[in-house]
Amino acid sequence: MKSDNKVGLIIVMLVAIMAMAALAAAQDKPADNMQIVLEKMRADKKLLVAENMQLTEAEATAFWPVYDQYQDELFLLRTRTAKLIKDYGDAYDKMTNDTAKKLLDEYMTIETLGPKLRQAYLPKFRKVLPETKVVRYYQIENKIQAALFYEIASNIPLIKGAQ
Repeated sequence: MKSDNKVGLIIVMLVAIMAMAALAAAQDKPADNMQIVLEKMRADKKLLVAENMQLTEAEATAFWPVYDQYQDELFLLRTRTAKLIKDYGDAYDKMTNDTAKKLLDEYMTIETLGPKLRQAYLPKFRKVLPETKVVRYYQIENKIQAALFYEIASNIPLIKGAQ
């Protein structure tokens, strides 16, 4: 039970850091401040994964390079999502049908890229870990993503004037 509480606390911290990173990106903060936030976010997430994966030394040696590559690609998707949120915020008070269509099209594109990325990395993770640990890793990623999406969704208002 204590382990579950620790995981929950770390997930909450990660969500808060990811939300701050998205907001920082949306507010065009200086690159060095943003870089610090992003590095902290990545380090905290990696710590969460390390604490919950229970990897042997051999597994860890093989897993972390694949994990880092995956996180680099996942970061690109999250950056694209942060830009979409910024664009939505910029257009919120003056939303047109054309802008709404462009935003929705970009959202749908991002939504299709996530599963493709997870599918592309599945054989890579399977090559370096036993199946039970691959499932565990995907569960951890899923929990983090669900918490992040919940946090983002709760802070984005519905579009004005929908008819």
